[in-house]
Amino acid sequence: MKSDRLLSILLLLQTRGRVPAPELAERLEVSVRTIYRDVEALSAAGVPVYAERGRHGGIELLAGFRTDVTGLTVDESRALFILAAQGAHAALGLDAALGSALRKVMAALPAPHRPAAEVAGRRVLVDATRWMSGPQPAVDLEVLQDAVFSDRRLRLRYRHSGEQEPRTYTVDPYGLVAKAGVWYLVADRRGRPGLFRADRVRSAHLLDEPVRRRPGAELADVWEALRRQVEDRENEIEVTVRVRRDLLDMFQRIVTAQLTALPDGDGKSEWVTARLAYPSLRAVRQLLAFSDRVELLDPPEARAELLAAARSVTALYRDAGPPGR
Repeated sequence: MKSDRLLSILLLLQTRGRVPAPELAERLEVSVRTIYRDVEALSAAGVPVYAERGRHGGIELLAGFRTDVTGLTVDESRALFILAAQGAHAALGLDAALGSALRKVMAALPAPHRPAAEVAGRRVLVDATRWMSGPQPAVDLEVLQDAVFSDRRLRLRYRHSGEQEPRTYTVDPYGLVAKAGVWYLVADRRGRPGLFRADRVRSAHLLDEPVRRRPGAELADVWEALRRQVEDRENEIEVTVRVRRDLLDMFQRIVTAQLTALPDGDGKSEWVTARLAYPSLRAVRQLLAFSDRVELLDPPEARAELLAAARSVTALYRDAGPPGR
């Protein structure tokens, strides 16, 4: 553990230059006292590192000193060669860059670690796209990337779900997020955070104005707040259903986003009880797709909604003439 920490300090100083001891202590989860002991150990090992005390002080390497040590463990080497989010680099136009970077990392790895890294890349694949989600529309992220990396404002023509005509917004981007195969632009609009699905952006124009982000706000924090808003819906309706056991696997795959509880039961009964959460009463009509193999038990108003929907479908087809009449 100490050798890993010493190497981490060395690489941080090489990357960042002067770093205050409290910041190193926080990043490495040790005390400031331990950091100073580690600095002494590095110095004793011949690393030209020194500490300056005072308000603007910190720990720093002698100017011009660099090390080519990668410092990667076997597990870290494996992690680099497992591609999480297949297709994400292609969408950003970074497929070739990723391949080149991995070849360089492979060449820099200690020889004993190379076989493990190579095997990891061939044996583990992470596909972030949900089952039966259908083909995703092509998304042009070029202008969105330019805005994110150049810290400039964007003017969007954006179509909201359920609307035909796009609206025009001027936004201040924080960054791009890939969530289950879908790209989102995280940006402020009039000082308030918002999510914009990249495949609903009809046009994007890069403005000459610098971005106006809220002080101290970072992409990870803004995304977390927006994600909670989406997932923690106050007005959602919880329903209890029973599902035929032979349909259980397919049922779980289709209603994954709504499923909140699915007890196993005794493993012998024909029906299994489950609980789901929907954003609105009308959304429970999804359950009609399962016909008589899923029964909504509670609450009564949800049963009434399904009954009304079933009656309207029955009326549509009962005594109907030729299709279209």
